This record gives sequence, C-alpha cells and structure tokens, in this order.
Amino acid sequence: MKAFVAGATGETGRRIVKELVERNIPVRAMVRDLEQARAVLPDSAQLVVGDVLKPESLKEAIGDSTVVLCATGAKPSFDPTSPYKVDYEGTKNLVDAAKTKGIEHFVFVSSMCASKLFHPLNLFWLILVWKKKAEEYIQKSGLVYTIVRPGGLKNEDNNSSIVMSSADTLFEGSIPRTKVAQVCIEALTQAASRNKVVEIVAKEEAPSQSFEQLFTGVA
Repeated sequence: MKAFVAGATGETGRRIVKELVERNIPVRAMVRDLEQARAVLPDSAQLVVGDVLKPESLKEAIGDSTVVLCATGAKPSFDPTSPYKVDYEGTKNLVDAAKTKGIEHFVFVSSMCASKLFHPLNLFWLILVWKKKAEEYIQKSGLVYTIVRPGGLKNEDNNSSIVMSSADTLFEGSIPRTKVAQVCIEALTQAASRNKVVEIVAKEEAPSQSFEQLFTGVA
C-alpha cells in the first residue's frame, strides 16, 4: 500500500500523514507550499506539489500511490465560491484523477450533518451542501470508497472511545482529529468499511470496540 494524502497540511490532513508514517505506510503528501509543509509534516513523508483546483497537477502528484485519503476543506473566507470550488470541484477533480490512476480505495473526510440543509454551517457559503455533493460524486464514481463524517473536530486527543454510526444518525458530538485520522487509515484495511458512509464521534462513556467491530456495526 502507498497512500496519497490531499489536504496534507490541514489540521486533520497532517494527523493522517503522521499516523501513516508511524505505521510505516509509504505516503505522498500533496502540498501547495513546500516550505510551509516541511515545517508541519514528518521528514519521512514524500512531499509532492499539487492542487485539487489544478486537475492537470493531480495525476503526477498521485504518482504510484494505491490509495487516496482526501482531507481537503475550504477555509473561512469572504469568497462565496470557496466551498463550491474546494469541497466539490476539488474533490471531483481528485476522484477523476484517482479513477484514471486505478486507485484501490478512496477515503473522504466529510462532515456530520452533511445531509442537513438547514444547518448553521451552511451559512458559510453552503459548505455542507457542497460536501454532500462531493459525497454523491464519489458514490457514483465506481471507486471503492469510505466516507467519514466526523462530529465537531478537536485538536487535542483524549481517551474517549470512538462511536461509529451509519449516515444521518448522529447529529451532535465531537471527536479529536487524531481519532479521525485513525478511522481513515483503518478504513483502508477493514473489509467492512468498503462503500460505506460512517459518522463518528468520541464519548467517554462509550464501550471500547475494535475497528473491525466499529465498521461491521454500520449497515
């Protein structure tokens, strides 16, 4: 397995890269700024320059990778087209490139409540709407996929157990980004993760389960 990570310098993306490196999984981390990336990513990660909004850069960036993990996301801005471009068009470009390259598994970090139109996050230029459109494009692509919808993201890790549920069943809760990264990487090796949408939060009172149990428990 060789992993390609889009959104590698983001808060979640850099944790995905770190987890891959710690598991000795070769990783190509796509970045736009090499200098910035070197400051936040492990030395052993292979950095490649590319941009999901520049489809011509993607095939070369993916290189000989066999799996793709997409942790891109529009940053807060005054540009009303940003979520459409990054969360939808960018993901669409990456999916198309992944199909061309024969990628074996595509993992996409989405968001809890992606199906809820009347959600406060959609006040930020319909960000959940475009996440959902990206999910639908992935699902129709023919690629093997896992769509991961985390709750509110926390930078600090904790000892709470991961709770995993099927699409549109969790509507509140939070989860450390490190646990999101772990779920994304485990999805690559768990047969029960294939072609599923999973929603995840972390709860202190929840029983501890293996990743196999978590993914198998989602219809």
